Amino acid sequence: MAARPAPLATRAAANGTCQSRVEPFGYKCEEHTVTTADGYILSLQRIPGRRGSGQSAAAGNKIPVLLQHGLLMDGVTWLMNSPNESLGYILADGGYDVWIANTRGTVYSRGHTTLSSSDPTYWDWSWDELASNDLSAVVQYVYAQSGQQRLHYVGHSLGTLIAFAAFSQRQQLGMLRSAGLLSPIAYLNKVASPLALAGADTFLAEALYWLGLDEFDPTGEPVHKLVTDICSQPGINCYNMMSVFTGDNCCLDNSSVQVFLAHEPQASATKNMVHLAQMIRRGTLAKYDYGNAADNTKHYGQATPPAYDVSAIPDDFPLFLSYGGRDTLSDPQDVSHLLQVLKSHDGDKLTVQYLEDYAHADFVMAGNARERVYAPLLAFFKLQEK
Repeated sequence: MAARPAPLATRAAANGTCQSRVEPFGYKCEEHTVTTADGYILSLQRIPGRRGSGQSAAAGNKIPVLLQHGLLMDGVTWLMNSPNESLGYILADGGYDVWIANTRGTVYSRGHTTLSSSDPTYWDWSWDELASNDLSAVVQYVYAQSGQQRLHYVGHSLGTLIAFAAFSQRQQLGMLRSAGLLSPIAYLNKVASPLALAGADTFLAEALYWLGLDEFDPTGEPVHKLVTDICSQPGINCYNMMSVFTGDNCCLDNSSVQVFLAHEPQASATKNMVHLAQMIRRGTLAKYDYGNAADNTKHYGQATPPAYDVSAIPDDFPLFLSYGGRDTLSDPQDVSHLLQVLKSHDGDKLTVQYLEDYAHADFVMAGNARERVYAPLLAFFKLQEK
């Protein structure tokens, strides 16, 4: 497994997402930024109209859709296939006002009002802050920009976890119509991914943290070395890195994989990886554990991290969940646990789709996801718009 060239800095100097992935296909595209309460400057892309329409963002009062990518990814997640196959373009052609979020630490969201991304303090966050700060800042911004139109939310993987965390605390729900959650993650104790499991079992992220590596950059030498060590363990074959991490994806075509390799993986905070490893080892859905009662009490006013209660999501808030039988990160057993917690949800407000042959990346990269996932998702959206 050779280290991949083109570190973040050189890729950052290249064209932005609008120029590289949207405008070449004949769509209008706008670059926006939004600043979080804790000073992170996030990039957002907006596709305001259909392909070749020449419509400006002011045209009509279209319903906005916010797309939120997963772990070690960025907004290109939604644009990796052709316009007929990628959700970002399909929504724009379907008459929606499309907004694509990019989490802090990713290549176009590395700005901060006071900190440099080379400052360890810049990386002092986990998905707790993505739920409480990034998601709220972006939702509020899109809501304001679109004339206070309530929006649909679509998350993949970590993008679903931060939604569950925010919604369980009743955040942002007044600005949202519904949420489509692909490869939903709330519980991780049945994760079957050999790479994720080995990383949690060997305390990979904690090791990096103890070494003083605050930024988890999969293309950097320290992470590469540790992953190589894991891949040399008996029973773990890292020949196909994506499969060993996400499960055996059924339906990826080579062109989307090439786009993926040109843009991903992205960096995250090592603290975020530690938080996810805590979930895998403990089966909990709770805030970050600082490892001792004194530090937890300092942050939370109690000795143990507060839990997120998914059952507190209002029973009448429309949810669409789609999960796959081969997904080793959003494992079907963990999704069953989640559905059990949501069992009091109003039957007509919860749509659940199970695709036996899909794994984790299929939901955003499969050549047939338009028919299998996105058409049912758009039909679900239409029901919530009546």
